[in-house]
Amino acid sequence: MYRSHTCGELRASDINTDVTLSGWVHKSRDKGFVIWIDLRDRYGIIQLVFDEERTEAELLEKARSLGREFVIQVKGKVIERTSKNPNILTGDIEVLVQELVVLNQSLIPPFTLDDTTDGGDDLRMKYRYLDIRRRPVKNNLIFRSKVSMEVRKYLTNEGFIEVETPYLIKSTPEGARDFVVPSRMNEGQFYALPQSPQTFKQLLMVGGLDKYFQIVKCFRDEDLRADRQPEFTQIDCEMAFVEQEDILQVFEGLTRHLLMEINQKEVGPFPRLTYDDAMEKYGNDKPDIRFGMEFAELTNIAQHRDFAIFNSAEIVVGIAIPGGASYTRKEIDKLIDWIRRPQIGAKGMVYVKCNEDGSFKSSVDKFYNQEDLSTWAEKSSAKAGDLICILSGSIHETRSQLSALRMEMAERLGLRNPDHFAPLWVIDFPLLELDEESGNYHAMHHPFTSPKPGQLSLLETDPSAVRANAYDLVLNGNEIGGGSIRIHDKETQQIMFKHLGFTPEEAKAQFGFLLDAFQYGAPPHGGIAFGLDRLVAILGGQETIRDFIAFPKNNSGRDVMIDAPSLLDPEQLKELQLRTET
Repeated sequence: MYRSHTCGELRASDINTDVTLSGWVHKSRDKGFVIWIDLRDRYGIIQLVFDEERTEAELLEKARSLGREFVIQVKGKVIERTSKNPNILTGDIEVLVQELVVLNQSLIPPFTLDDTTDGGDDLRMKYRYLDIRRRPVKNNLIFRSKVSMEVRKYLTNEGFIEVETPYLIKSTPEGARDFVVPSRMNEGQFYALPQSPQTFKQLLMVGGLDKYFQIVKCFRDEDLRADRQPEFTQIDCEMAFVEQEDILQVFEGLTRHLLMEINQKEVGPFPRLTYDDAMEKYGNDKPDIRFGMEFAELTNIAQHRDFAIFNSAEIVVGIAIPGGASYTRKEIDKLIDWIRRPQIGAKGMVYVKCNEDGSFKSSVDKFYNQEDLSTWAEKSSAKAGDLICILSGSIHETRSQLSALRMEMAERLGLRNPDHFAPLWVIDFPLLELDEESGNYHAMHHPFTSPKPGQLSLLETDPSAVRANAYDLVLNGNEIGGGSIRIHDKETQQIMFKHLGFTPEEAKAQFGFLLDAFQYGAPPHGGIAFGLDRLVAILGGQETIRDFIAFPKNNSGRDVMIDAPSLLDPEQLKELQLRTET
């Protein structure tokens, strides 16, 4: 028996108990006549004690030879600690060691395995197995497991069936590049790793399973950011015989369940915003509504003077920064420099200080009087002491720039409290987006999303006006889930393929199996997929997903621990018909 107890479970009630413990040497303190060793396992830390009065000399010397991260087993008696440690649960006791076995030695770790480590990201990624020993990373992985278990519990109680779908599938256009896998047995042909189980879960609805879910790996070969990985995990769900409202109710319920069980937070009914309203009020389709600073469109009231910059703009829009009137000119100039960065791309910014005495001071006093500025303040809900920041230009770019400024100011002002959860649904997305370079339309979500009822005919006359029967779930400014009611008949799906530029032959080659299935009594159906990595990170009070993944890739998509991707042996390439001998 390697252990009778774990390092984190012993308490004062266990005093005088004989125990066997195993774990890693976390720290060692040698005072000559006494040695204290902190022994660590997954469950916690407990102090071991060896001293000249009660410990044999040979055992004392053996304890003195232990290095950091040695794996050891000890037997001893639980005793009361003289100097108690209130910062750990085992701080009232220690174990007087009577036997010590070294199970394995360890090299000195390349970074400290404390809560706050001296290891940089690259070093921690290279030695991820050591990083996982650190309490923050370990706790994140335990937290992720808890979220996954609560998801399974809720969905199972709602009658969902967990079904595994294939990883080796056919390459299909879903918006990002596929990772492809060569087939040795079929020369020149390739599998693709799934970007999502989309078509399979629709086929399960045709198969009559009614309610499906899966916590599943997906793969997209795309540019990476802090909240993206080439392989990621989805909570993938589908339901038959449902309308949009059915989906929203079930998965609002799931989200409320997680917030209560994981975070002990109770939230009311989720607000709903149309896509158009979200863009108009916040400049993006995943707004953070934990704070205000809603956009104020000033175009009509700002274009009646001789200020050419506003007069030539497609839109003039602003936000009120709480307390911003106290900013110095130097601080405002730094803010202007921030939005001029290439990542944001604004050409400049007009500002208005709302003074405490009710007067206004702006960067455009030459063109606008106090009455004008007062109207802007009223429109933007600015109060005395606030700063109105105004951008102008083309609609899409200006809203995007102001959205970035809104989020930056909220971050600086401490308005994005990770302990406050503000979910909402964004609905009524455009069905299609126009690619300005090619002039072709592509699906805003995916080709299987149905148009809103009664709008199918608009595809022929005004494609950009068609709204999708789709919905995104947003939490604290992050999209955590998205889905739609699907097309479930062959004719409508063929019309959709046509407007996405597929020839009948291409549609049959890519999706003939799905079109065939629709001819055998496909029920109305719809679903949603949550990004588990992102959801877990947000519930855990963070927005970067990497530390909630056991073995993540770095920002270049590499696993620096195992050095992947890597070159293949020439014989393997030859066997896969990917390289011929020269």
